[in-house]
Amino acid sequence: MPARHRSRQRALQVLFSCDLRKQPADEAIAAFYKTLDSEDEDPNPEQPDEFMEALVRGATDQAAAIDQRITAKSDHWRLDRMAAVDRNILRLAVYEMTDLGTPAPVVIDEALELARKFSTDESVAFINGVLDAVRRDGA
Repeated sequence: MPARHRSRQRALQVLFSCDLRKQPADEAIAAFYKTLDSEDEDPNPEQPDEFMEALVRGATDQAAAIDQRITAKSDHWRLDRMAAVDRNILRLAVYEMTDLGTPAPVVIDEALELARKFSTDESVAFINGVLDAVRRDGA
């Protein structure tokens, strides 16, 4: 599994924890590292995952602005009514597209892969629609 894909997957897990437990990003990141064990695919699980940490911290630091963009592009869906996984996939993707400068097609493709793995078929279409609208709006 490519490193950035794994980092995005990890970031989703940590952000999900932040969201559900109302946990600060640094606490959730520390808790995540404690859960890594010898079965992890990463050959150096103790080594910090800088990209994952940047995604989590950025998405939480910019949460208000990100959530506003998502809400504006998700017709008839309030953020608090979205599935937690979908909401956090969107947050990660919007942050990466708008603040890290990763090309939108790459971010959208990765977000859809996360949705296929962790959510439902309906969520894949929903996430694609929202992210494409954010992209067209000038991500």
